Order: sequence, then C-alpha cells, then structure tokens
Amino acid sequence: MIDWPRVSELREEVGPEDFGEVVEIFLEEVEEVIGKLDGGNRSQLEQDLHFLKGSALNLGFETFSSLCLDGERRSAQGEADSVDVNAIVANFQASKSTFLTGLAEKF
Repeated sequence: MIDWPRVSELREEVGPEDFGEVVEIFLEEVEEVIGKLDGGNRSQLEQDLHFLKGSALNLGFETFSSLCLDGERRSAQGEADSVDVNAIVANFQASKSTFLTGLAEKF
C-alpha cells in the first residue's frame, strides 16, 4: 500500500525538518481534490485523477496511485462513468491511515 523506501528517499531529499511540511501540503491538496470526487463532481475527473496519481507517487502511496492511473485511463477513453470513485476515495483514506501510523513508527 505504501512504498516506504520512496518515503525515506523523499524525506532525505527534502530533509527531516521540511518533510512534515511536505506531508501536510500533500494531504491538504489531495484531500481537497478527494472532496471534489467524493462530492460527485466528475467535470474534471481525468485531470483530477492525473493530479492525484502524481502526488501519490511522490509520497509513496502505491496502491492509491495505481487506482488513480486506472481511473485516469478510463476517463481518457470516455469511460468516466465506469470509474469507481468510491474505491479510490476509500483507498486514499486507508492509505492515509497506514501512512500516518507508519510515519509515527518509522521516523
């Protein structure tokens, strides 16, 4: 679910003192877009999923990123209605919980 080596790599890249801010910004930005999806707003589904995918990869949210990639591809093919937004949102919430718990344990 979480690519912990990627998380460690990012933490080393930005430095431990700035890593918390990076995590905070990531969560704020992603939760804003998740709120749009969760609210049923699919007007920019492909773009929103593209943003989420990239953000998720940067912070090691592997499974969530894969779901976003699949949804992005479906949207690009005109199949936005077949994207399981609920599964994407649920996976983000589970990934976030795992991530925050793991951060407390690992760092």
